[in-house]
Amino acid sequence: MKPERITVKDVMKHHVDFVDGMKTVKEALHEMQHIETKTLIVKKRDEHDEWGIVVISDIARKVLAVDKSIERTNVYEVMTKPAVTIRKDMDIRYCARLFEQLGLSRAPVVQHGKIIGIISYTDMVLKGMCQIN
Repeated sequence: MKPERITVKDVMKHHVDFVDGMKTVKEALHEMQHIETKTLIVKKRDEHDEWGIVVISDIARKVLAVDKSIERTNVYEVMTKPAVTIRKDMDIRYCARLFEQLGLSRAPVVQHGKIIGIISYTDMVLKGMCQIN
């Protein structure tokens, strides 16, 4: 029996918090709108720029662990850019494999060059695997 196909769009979070790379880490944390957010997407500076991403663990490793000030550290100093993006119609099995290969825990989901959500291992396992079995 062939397993049911679950795509990224079926399990992703639709709430995305965006931030300007020039903001301080403190400002960025205060701007987070969604309580469950562990990811900030860094806005493009222009149409030729790429998306950036900051995960809470980046802030922990690059600011907290090295005792840097959140008031004097800018988002661009701790972000990853370019961010690896995931197509909304990708099967979650392939998404999980890609995460493993690249050492990711979450990534923005795109459609027509626009970010429409965030996908994480948690979403794939807790939402996706429950639908498969």
